[in-house]
Amino acid sequence: MKMFYASASPFVRKCMVVAHEAGLADRIEKLPGVAHPVKTDTSIAAVNPLGQVPTFLTDDGQALFDSRVICEYLDDWGQGSMFPRTGAARWRALTEQSLADGILDAAILARYEITARPEEFQWSGWTQAQMKKIDASLDYFEKGADTYEKGHVDIGAITLGCALGYLDFRFTDYDWRTGRPQLSAWFKIFEERPSMRDTAPHA
Repeated sequence: MKMFYASASPFVRKCMVVAHEAGLADRIEKLPGVAHPVKTDTSIAAVNPLGQVPTFLTDDGQALFDSRVICEYLDDWGQGSMFPRTGAARWRALTEQSLADGILDAAILARYEITARPEEFQWSGWTQAQMKKIDASLDYFEKGADTYEKGHVDIGAITLGCALGYLDFRFTDYDWRTGRPQLSAWFKIFEERPSMRDTAPHA
C-alpha cells in the first residue's frame, strides 16, 4: 500500500490515525506529495485528477481518494471499528466526520487566502466568513462533547481531533478553547492517544 503524503496535511493525518488504530501504519509506503491550490503536483495528478493529498494506492494498483474513502478502506481492511456498522452510532459518527471535515475545509480556505493568494487580491471578508463557520461548528461539538465516553474513538472523533490539531498548528492566534470547556477537556485526553502523538503535524 502506498499513499501520497504531506506531513502538515490534516486529511493525511486523519488517514494515518485510522491506519495506526487499525494496526496498518507500518504497511503504508509514504510517497512525497505537494498539494497546492494553483501549482499541480503531476505525480499525484497522474492517478488523481484533483492532484490532492491524501491519494492512496492499494496493493493491486487501485487509486482511492479522498480521506473519507481511504479511512473506510483502511478500517475495513484492518477489520477495525472506526465506522459503526448500523444504527444511531453510525449516523452520528458519519455526521461528525462530515462536520469536522467542514472545519478543515474552511480552515484550509482561510489559510490559502493568506498564503496562496497575492496580497493585493486577498479578501478579509472571505477569511472572516470561514472562521465563522469554524466557530459555529466548534460550538456544535461543545454541546455534544460531554456525551463522549472516556476513550471514545470512531471516525467522527478522529476527524474532530485532527481538525482541532490543525487549528493549533496553523492558527496559533485563534483561541478556540475559551468558552468550550467540554471540547477542550475531551481534546486534552484524545490528543494523547498514541495514534495522535505519532501523527502530529510538522512543517
